[in-house]
Amino acid sequence: MTNILQEADKLTSQDRHQDYGHPYHDFNRTAGLWSELLGVKVTPRQVGLCMIALKLSRQVNKPKKDNLIDIAGYARTIEMIDEFEKDNPEQL
Repeated sequence: MTNILQEADKLTSQDRHQDYGHPYHDFNRTAGLWSELLGVKVTPRQVGLCMIALKLSRQVNKPKKDNLIDIAGYARTIEMIDEFEKDNPEQL
């Protein structure tokens, strides 16, 4: 049986990564859309933080293991975004 962190790691390194690509690129697309909708600059890192907030809101309403897995996964994607930005400043 896997724990929450193992499940989150699998999602961010295999399943979601294959579907959506690197979190920096995925969240950068989302940040662009949110920036237009909200009229303020949104960063890929902020997208991850907002997704954690969404999952926290859902967890408060109805606790589910899935929310906790997603929170851990979004924390990992933020770390991946930070690593990408550090290693690829020319692509920002």
